[in-house]
Amino acid sequence: MIRLLERLGVPRVLMLGFLAVAIFMTGDGFELTFLSKFMVDQGFTSSQASLLVTVYGLFAAAGGWSAGMLAEMFGARRVMMFGACWWIGIHLLFLGVAIPSRIYPLILGLYALRGIGYPLFIYSFVVLMAQHISPSRLASATGFFWTCFSLGIGVFGAYLPSFIMPVFGEYRTFWFALPFSIVGTIMCFLFVPKNKVVKGEGLGRKEQLKELAEGATILVTNRKILICAIIRIINNLLLYGFPVIMPLYLCTTHNGGINIFKTEEWMRIWGFVFVVTLIFNTFWGWFMDRFGWVWPMRWFGCAVLAVGSVAFYYIPQWFGANALMMIVASIIVGIGTCAFSSLPTIMTLYAGEGKQGAALSAYNLAAGLTTFAGPGVATILLPVIGYGGVCWTYAALYVLAFVLTLFIRPRQPGFDEHGHRIAKAKNGTAPQDDAVPAVNTVSEESIGVGVAAAEAV
Repeated sequence: MIRLLERLGVPRVLMLGFLAVAIFMTGDGFELTFLSKFMVDQGFTSSQASLLVTVYGLFAAAGGWSAGMLAEMFGARRVMMFGACWWIGIHLLFLGVAIPSRIYPLILGLYALRGIGYPLFIYSFVVLMAQHISPSRLASATGFFWTCFSLGIGVFGAYLPSFIMPVFGEYRTFWFALPFSIVGTIMCFLFVPKNKVVKGEGLGRKEQLKELAEGATILVTNRKILICAIIRIINNLLLYGFPVIMPLYLCTTHNGGINIFKTEEWMRIWGFVFVVTLIFNTFWGWFMDRFGWVWPMRWFGCAVLAVGSVAFYYIPQWFGANALMMIVASIIVGIGTCAFSSLPTIMTLYAGEGKQGAALSAYNLAAGLTTFAGPGVATILLPVIGYGGVCWTYAALYVLAFVLTLFIRPRQPGFDEHGHRIAKAKNGTAPQDDAVPAVNTVSEESIGVGVAAAEAV
């Protein structure tokens, strides 16, 4: 197993860190599949339930944006520990104070604040990946990172509550998240290595704030990175939008829901999305490093997810309470969701030397914004156009992402400017492209993604 991970580009020093991400995200994902229904059962409206997840996503976006630059300036392990402790402390207040009070503003505020914690934990780890892993293997390693993420937030985070909730009830199930988040935090403290480079050492407060701001300003100054960020936001719309609307659509009669599945049945159906991602996150990373970064994203990501968006709505209409057909829809969504693992590598290439940290912060910001945009679309449109209209809106956004992929053409190592693989020379090595110097060096001035030079944008 260790040898296999090393072939994927994962160094031994980071392996237990990947496991820590999986365990911590199990705790973070515990309530994802049933929180909206729980809120409705407590007497809140479906709009209030979706707003809760939407605002959570907005704060997660802020945490994601700041994670890369904070980890680069102050050390990834330190930022990971802060994010984990923040999450645990706010979660205790959310469960012990906010939910029993039934005061919606308090519930909303504390849940939103908790959203800052997990991006600091997981996206700071991305900085360590970029410093320890060659850019020629980074897409493969990123695929494995998202496999660990999916294993936690999706597989264990969906299936464990589906068995715990019928026995202990929804509220008590929330508490089972804590042991996982605590164990993940302890593993981070014991096994996650320190940065190779801490850029913030010797910088004044003004310079540190400037570095932090670059994670957002690069979206204005670099059009290619902006396009990649928009694609990244669209990437996970279903992953965060469907857990809000589908429990209401499939398990209640609110806003025209059809109420044909039990909540735990829905949770197990949705869990198949993440079971599939365990395979395809790693597969797509390996595949893209060898056969191209962009076209799989276009066809197997955007196009497949456009189909999956409407399949979840129409399959219950056509086949009724057919769990097997719903699992097929989950598999479609899982395959498509994974086909974007090359995006962080593409963004760092487009950023150029010395701007890779800002590019990763922009990537993390976009990844956080998807947790806001997914439920946000539902919050705004659900009362107006219903569940079907929301699903078609998601599909239209994936078509938009499909079009946007036509405007990104990164110079991938081993491929020519048209995205075709360069034939190997007789000695077994690909001829060197004059426009793209060697990419296996590690910059000591940046976070170390290792791009010595890239095509200017």
